[in-house]
Amino acid sequence: MRGLVLGGTASGVGKTVATLAAIRALDAAGYAVQPAKAGPDFIDPSHHEAVAGVPSRTLDTWLQGEGGVRRNYHRGEGDLCVVEGVMGLYDGDGSSTARVAEALDLPVVLVVDAKAGMESVAATALGFREYAAHADRDIEVAGVIAQRAHGGRHERGIREALPEGIAYFGRIPPNPDLEIPDRHLGLHMGAESPLPTDALDAAAERLDAEALADLAREPPQPPERDHEGGTDSGSPAGTRVAVADDAAFAFRYPATLERLREGADVVTFAPTRGDPLPECDAVYLPGGYPELHAPALADSDALAELGDRASEGLSVLGECGGLMALSETLTTADGDTHELAGVLPADVRMHDRYQALDHVELRARDDALTARAGETRRGHEFHYSSAEVDDDARFAFEVVRGDGIADGMDGLTEYRTLGTYAHVHPESGAFDSFLEAI
Repeated sequence: MRGLVLGGTASGVGKTVATLAAIRALDAAGYAVQPAKAGPDFIDPSHHEAVAGVPSRTLDTWLQGEGGVRRNYHRGEGDLCVVEGVMGLYDGDGSSTARVAEALDLPVVLVVDAKAGMESVAATALGFREYAAHADRDIEVAGVIAQRAHGGRHERGIREALPEGIAYFGRIPPNPDLEIPDRHLGLHMGAESPLPTDALDAAAERLDAEALADLAREPPQPPERDHEGGTDSGSPAGTRVAVADDAAFAFRYPATLERLREGADVVTFAPTRGDPLPECDAVYLPGGYPELHAPALADSDALAELGDRASEGLSVLGECGGLMALSETLTTADGDTHELAGVLPADVRMHDRYQALDHVELRARDDALTARAGETRRGHEFHYSSAEVDDDARFAFEVVRGDGIADGMDGLTEYRTLGTYAHVHPESGAFDSFLEAI
């Protein structure tokens, strides 16, 4: 599968819209498109999936290492892969768009905000290309997509100013319909606020799909994976893992479900829609927006039963939003308090400003549900909540990098339940250990 990367000059320049337009343009040209996202984000990939019709792959060198990035890329299916970058092309100490492009040896198309420039667009692209050598990054900035660019004189001025070796792949016209609403964790999810089809099609028509396809190239083959902390199968045949899947628990990587299905039978349930807790040997509660669905979760029979089953020794893993749902209470930003599963000794409160945003690394203090003693797990945290825990609370991890839950600790533990603010990728080995522990 050949691919290319759409990198930005900075956050907020319109990478997501440019990516969606490129997916639509390539699809109209007859290519099967596999979307992907550099960085740990869950929200942009939901928009990719809404347009492409297939889950978007996560590519992050901090979470996965270079080998893991290549493996996850190669698990995608299609003729062409369009990788949306994160922040600006070179930004991010743990995993930048440039590092992902380098790991995959994919060319970069730079998305430049052209609403107030013409020749300066060319100067910006040239600077980003030349900076690669200065930063010792082995990447190719091959061309530009001009975001918020008009036609006519504006477009001609951009094209004529571009130096040799930097191609013009088209423009995204200014259009208020091509704006995705945002909220405290970022943009709305793709299923909530899809872009109007006619506006997206109009933008796609102004991109040169064949030129983008010709630019794409195939990455190197990935190395075999060493299943750290687990085995290839993980659990005995017939083991069943229940995974929460609704608007409150929507933040999970496609590779996570793939890994769980390699070692167990996976069944999904929707607590906010009244689903009961399925018969299972373990439960995984991904992150998401429990604060937006707190009344429904407080009334959920599945969470109530989960509280009973957890006290009996059921293996339960909750990540971020899952941690919140497993706590005693959740207080929203409006001050409303709701009683939730009550498995973990914590009271969670939402804030108007984010409380943590970073790549993280955790070291297991003792054997835990997702790691053995002394092993480290890399992940990502981004949350607007904080958790007040009991003085005698037990933690599975010490934080090597990041904020964690409290006092440099993460992985709140009770019975065989583990709640953490860190979102981890299966390349970390966490889900190998989870399957083995079941």
